[in-house]
Amino acid sequence: MKPGKELLFLALGGSGEIGMNVNLYGCDGKWIMVDLGMTFADPAYPGIDIILPDLEFIEERRKDLLGVVLTHGHEDHIGAIPYLAADLGVPLYATPFTAGLIAGKLEEEGLTGEVELKLIDIGGTMQIGPFGFRFVPLAHSIPEGNALLIDTPYGKVFHTGDWKLDEFPQIGDPADAEALTKVGDEGILALVCDSTNVFQEEASGSEAEVREGLDRVVAEAEGRVLVTTFASNAARVATLGQVARDTGRRVCVAGRSLDRILRVAQSVGYLTDFPETVDFETAMQLPRRDVMIIATGGQGESRAALARIAFDQHKLKLSEGDLVVFSSKQIPGNEIAIGRIQNELANRRVRMITDRQANVHVSGHPGRPELAAMYRWIRPEIIVPVHGEARHLHEHARFAMSQGVARAIVQQDGDLVRLAPEGPQIIGRERVGRLILDGDVILGADGPTMNERRKLSFQGIVSVAIALDDRDRVVGDVQISLQGVPVEEDRAAFLEEACDAAAEAARKGAGNEDKLREAIRLAVRRCATDWTGKKPVVDVLIVRL
Repeated sequence: MKPGKELLFLALGGSGEIGMNVNLYGCDGKWIMVDLGMTFADPAYPGIDIILPDLEFIEERRKDLLGVVLTHGHEDHIGAIPYLAADLGVPLYATPFTAGLIAGKLEEEGLTGEVELKLIDIGGTMQIGPFGFRFVPLAHSIPEGNALLIDTPYGKVFHTGDWKLDEFPQIGDPADAEALTKVGDEGILALVCDSTNVFQEEASGSEAEVREGLDRVVAEAEGRVLVTTFASNAARVATLGQVARDTGRRVCVAGRSLDRILRVAQSVGYLTDFPETVDFETAMQLPRRDVMIIATGGQGESRAALARIAFDQHKLKLSEGDLVVFSSKQIPGNEIAIGRIQNELANRRVRMITDRQANVHVSGHPGRPELAAMYRWIRPEIIVPVHGEARHLHEHARFAMSQGVARAIVQQDGDLVRLAPEGPQIIGRERVGRLILDGDVILGADGPTMNERRKLSFQGIVSVAIALDDRDRVVGDVQISLQGVPVEEDRAAFLEEACDAAAEAARKGAGNEDKLREAIRLAVRRCATDWTGKKPVVDVLIVRL
């Protein structure tokens, strides 16, 4: 697939899912990538923290790839860069704050100097082959959220990235109605737009409103206050610094990712008025009424600061009379992990407040009123919903057309879409997939390693060792060990029966050694199934004497 005299769009991630955003635009024989994100693993991937996009499609065409343009610095938009960008061999383009985060990631992986990182001014423009780019600032929950106005010989695309409308943002000066109307005046072929909150009937709300809500909650607290939020939500971090001043509390920051965000933000001119922080020891010595802790871990992450504090594994301590404020939205799938921490805090008589009890959080994504406003300003011919699951994408298409957008196309990862000429239409299906970061190794998400690990985690393992002489007679006792097989108090009786089954299978013989090993394996597994109803992995070692 080499783009001809046409404008193509292909999502390798982020369409049909929330997270792992990777978008390709193609024309005149060349491709450009917008964002290179990752997502976090769920229990279907035991032992895995990070899921990466499979870039096989564009890696096979890397000679035609001109660069990677980054809209903003959230992990689902830049998180795969340290693992995949070097193999692409093209420059990265980002505004200062996003570039600072990327530079830190590259340094951690020992890739400084191996990936070209080009700095683009806020509101800057550039030409990359047949693609012209203008960065258009939009409000989001991280500094320097940008839409991209992409100019091609076949029409202009307004790619929103993640965004919201906020009349009183705490960081940056996003584009307003007038500026976005001028973008629309240029004639926009397609609006490629964030779909995350398309079911939300109300606007996402302003960060200024959150400051008022947090001021009220923190001012009423009698003991220590811990506020947990996404580390990357620098606007919220700025708000919390103001809340600490408003309520007369000293700030203590707990979490390496928060430290990194503060450092990068301040290095490029943000959060320069953030209060001076105190260390853990000082925080614990201050009167309880005089300290506010900002911590990571609001999504229940077991190794984050909040979990360690809740389970008394941190220098910072909370007890009866203290307050924890969850200043973030609970991500679907994290309910159990968050509940575990909240139950532990409750057992310590720590009070908790979430966005259900007080106005302590607003989303960084647009609700329906904001989407409708964007359509009026940009006036696209085509809406291309992205950044959502299938239900979000279909609803976004319906909503946009109800608001006067003439055409819509619902695509998912792997659908090759021609936007122009004679578009939009899906003209092909390309391979997409997921990779896992397993330790220091990148593997296929559904390859042999992960499939074997799933079997082990679901069924357990039985290891059998049996010694045979040169006439295939059993020598000595069969040795069997178990891991994760549910026999518990019947363990000794099960092992005796399983050993007898293995020895009997060996005595009957089965021809060559491979057939003999398989006969022993099946005999032991049948025994395990009879005892437990499970079909564990059975590994057989034959020792020749």
